[in-house]
Amino acid sequence: MSLNHLSSQNRNTLGRAAYEKIREEIINLNFKPGQMLSESELATTLGVSRTPIREAFLRLSHEELLEILPQRGARVAYISLKKVEDTRFVRESLEISAFKSVARAWNPADLRYKEMYEKAIHLIEEHQHAVLKQDHVLFMQLDEAFHQLFLDLLDNPTLLSTVSQMKGHLHRMRYLELETPNHMSNVIKQHQEILQAISSKDEAETEKVVRHHFHHKKDEVPKVIDMYPEYFK
Repeated sequence: MSLNHLSSQNRNTLGRAAYEKIREEIINLNFKPGQMLSESELATTLGVSRTPIREAFLRLSHEELLEILPQRGARVAYISLKKVEDTRFVRESLEISAFKSVARAWNPADLRYKEMYEKAIHLIEEHQHAVLKQDHVLFMQLDEAFHQLFLDLLDNPTLLSTVSQMKGHLHRMRYLELETPNHMSNVIKQHQEILQAISSKDEAETEKVVRHHFHHKKDEVPKVIDMYPEYFK
């Protein structure tokens, strides 16, 4: 976890590296909702001074992933259901529009689309291996990579940046959703349906299956809360 290899670079670089590492640990739930974080302990662990850690804490508090508690340190924010649903709504809206655009433009004779289709099939196969290993982190990475394939085809940096910003609060919930029965196998089936709809140039079906994909995850929320009540406000 050390950032010692960055010690010769400037403070901004160290601050960003510390921010990204701490944010990653919060999102993948290695730092639990409600857990207290210490500037000095993290500075020692990451091999940096306390200044980059303090700057990272400030950025994360602006994202509402940390709560700064005077004289006590920083606490990992509890999961806000409103924040999760707000970001889910925005991401769903953007991805439905994006995936429909890909379906509309789909050209099986175009090398880009052929390569993307093959990559999507490979990712779905890797999903199945992750389920067998019960590797939730890998499964999430593959899930994101699957969605990213279609978004990248649009060559829209603004879209990519906006979708990326949606992930912080949403991903903590998604890691917990992976613990619910049959969730991962359902996601694989839905990804297969999405790929089939897009590669068939069926915009209406694409919207239907992508919307179901997001709403299926939303339906898991009560189960997650029952399993981890201490993580929520």
